[in-house]
Amino acid sequence: MKSIRSLIVPTLLLACSGAFAQAEKLTVSAATPAAVTSATSATAQQSSKTDVLEANFSCALVQQETDGGERLDYADQAHIRIEGNVIKTFQWESSLFRSNHGNECSIDLSDDPQAEVTEKGWRINLKDARAARTRRGYDFDRGFNCSIRLDRVGNDLQIKPTCPALCGSRMNFTALTVNLKSGQCRYDE
Repeated sequence: MKSIRSLIVPTLLLACSGAFAQAEKLTVSAATPAAVTSATSATAQQSSKTDVLEANFSCALVQQETDGGERLDYADQAHIRIEGNVIKTFQWESSLFRSNHGNECSIDLSDDPQAEVTEKGWRINLKDARAARTRRGYDFDRGFNCSIRLDRVGNDLQIKPTCPALCGSRMNFTALTVNLKSGQCRYDE
């Protein structure tokens, strides 16, 4: 699979279900940051039960900050399966790369995530966020809270993290919305 990281502004690359296509050149004003958003895979388990979620996605955004600022590369990939209050699979890696360094946040089943069904979807909390942070070897205080809201709005899955406990030198995971039918990703930060 080709890397989405090679961007020639203002060309927009789209990726859906692993197939890459190059779109027409776009006009980007100086005030608008050039960006690429892609989802190489996004699927949902359609169920008569509203408390079942199966989502697998990989999203990327390349953004040039305005006024000659540095390039920012966002990358998120996740595999999630929740049935009611039972988490069957939960793995999410969220990265932010700058020109001279990168920062990553990650969560998986070894962090002991707990699910709570809400009116819109789920709230994920860690059984012991301090222990999960300590297992990673993070030796500086970033906070010990971790809550991730997964809200369904039609075909969209809105992912709203507040989880500094599982981030090294980064403050939080990236907030994003994934359309589980089309595979389109939107970064909400």
